[in-house]
Amino acid sequence: MLSVCMATYNGERFVIRQLDSVLKQLAREDEVIVVDDGSTDNTLHVIKEHYGDRVKVYVNASNIGAIKSFEKAISLAKGDILFLCDQDDIWEDNKVKNVITVFEEQQADLVLHDAYVVDGKLQMINPSWNDYNHNNINQGIFGNILKNSYTGAFMAFKKELVPLILPFPDKIEMHDQWIALVCMLKKKKTVFLEQQLVKYVRHGGNVTGMKRRSIVTQLKGRMRTISAIINYKR
Repeated sequence: MLSVCMATYNGERFVIRQLDSVLKQLAREDEVIVVDDGSTDNTLHVIKEHYGDRVKVYVNASNIGAIKSFEKAISLAKGDILFLCDQDDIWEDNKVKNVITVFEEQQADLVLHDAYVVDGKLQMINPSWNDYNHNNINQGIFGNILKNSYTGAFMAFKKELVPLILPFPDKIEMHDQWIALVCMLKKKKTVFLEQQLVKYVRHGGNVTGMKRRSIVTQLKGRMRTISAIINYKR
C-alpha cells in the first residue's frame, strides 16, 4: 500500500491537475491524504467534487504552516511507502513505477529524483531542478545544513522512517531537509534517481520554495537546525 501526502493552501487553480496526475498511477487500495491549512478559496470544494472519498481530506483548525501540515499528513498515512506531494506540480506518468522499482531492487529507505522546472504555463525553465538549484546531495550533514539539496516534492520513504523523523522539531527550516538529515544521522540508505519524474512548477505563488530570506534569517534558521540535530535522541 502506498500513501501520498499533500499539504494544500489556496490551491484550487492547480490541485486537480496535480491529483489527476497522481491518482492515475495508484491502485485502489493506495491512499491520498490531503491536509488543508485553512484555504480561503475553493480548494476543499473542488477536491470533494472531483474525488469524493477517494481523497482523504483533513482541515486544520487554524493555519499551522506547511511543515506541520506535512507532519500531520505523514502521521495519518498507513502506507508501506510514503510519497510527499506539492499541490501545484504535475507527476510524470512513470514516477510511481520507477520509484517503487528502486525500493524493491535497491532496498532503499529514502528515494529522491530530479524534476523539470517549468513556469505557470508549463513552459520549460530548466530541464533539471538539481542543476537549476545547484543541488549536491552528496555533501553530507554539514553541507546540507548550509544548503538544503533535498526537495520534499521529489521524495518518498519507507514507513519505518516515520518514528525517526516525527514529530518535526518546532523550529527547523524545512521538513524535507530534516528528513534528509535524520537519514544521514541514522545511516539509512538514500538513492537518487537522475530521472525527471515531476514537472516542478515555479509560478511565484508556491507555498514553499519561492521566498528570499535575509542573511540574518538564514543564519538563525541554520542555528536552529543545528540545535535540533544536536538534541536529536531517537
